Amino acid sequence: MRNAHILLITIRALANEVAKNLVLAGIGSLTVLDPDIVTEDDLGGQFFIGEEHIGINRAIAAAPAIQRLNPRVPVHVDISMLETKNASFYKKFDIIIATELDLNSLLTINSSTRDCGRPFYAAATYGLYGYIFADLIKHTFVIEREKSNMRTELKKETKTRAITAVSEKKEGEKTIEFVTKEEVYSPLSEVLQSEIDKTWRIRKRKTVPPVLPAVKALWTFQQHHKRLPECKKEDFAEFTKLMTESNRQLNLPEELVQSSFISSFVENATSELAPVTAILGGILAQDVINVLGKREQPLQNFLVFDGVTSNGPILALHIQGDE
Repeated sequence: MRNAHILLITIRALANEVAKNLVLAGIGSLTVLDPDIVTEDDLGGQFFIGEEHIGINRAIAAAPAIQRLNPRVPVHVDISMLETKNASFYKKFDIIIATELDLNSLLTINSSTRDCGRPFYAAATYGLYGYIFADLIKHTFVIEREKSNMRTELKKETKTRAITAVSEKKEGEKTIEFVTKEEVYSPLSEVLQSEIDKTWRIRKRKTVPPVLPAVKALWTFQQHHKRLPECKKEDFAEFTKLMTESNRQLNLPEELVQSSFISSFVENATSELAPVTAILGGILAQDVINVLGKREQPLQNFLVFDGVTSNGPILALHIQGDE
């Protein structure tokens, strides 16, 4: 972890939390990429900037405060446009984290990170709601546990995870087992075409938070209008249509699309709430730390968060074919 170079794209409220946790954990270096300037809207949810920074580039404004958290972690700034970046740029980093970006930008970045073989995270919050997406391509990690009476076999555990090696050592009277596992991931472009696991019964499908089809609907709305939905009649109507289509494509029950939820989601879409950004920022940073240490089960692959119900399940979204 102390040698890891992390790229954090867009420094808003969620990225503030991610940056804080990673820098305090002692990563090798952090590069903050953000071409936009600080506006009054940024002041409500962020703690690295103040009124005196209005009109200054966001990354430049936030960098000194991030640096003060841990002087041993170099903090670099990049204020160039995302459109100028290609796979050779992303290859310089060990992990790329993109926050608060539209779908087209995420797809472009994910394509480049795949080309250069680098792990990629995307995340955003919409008031009380949010998501984290992970594409680690192929990730190997080790689970350390006390050996049981059951022999650990080299086998496929799930559609995406397999046990690839097992070793052990003695610690006093205990035998400690080290189980190496490998997770295979899907790019965001494939996740967009995926649906909930076909083996799930209707009862289990009903437990999926409506945030999932809502996020996909929001991405489509952004593609059409180059902005987030707002509290106006025509936006509510279009968003309802898009969420209904997204829900159907995911093969989820129709009752997940409720007007009360849609109203709440659209009303929250343009806001940033510190408690939600703290929760998701902490989860994302911890997963990055686990991935760098190659310990613990990583996020696979789409976490959705509903702050109203305090529900944040991780859903594995992959194109389903033959086993």
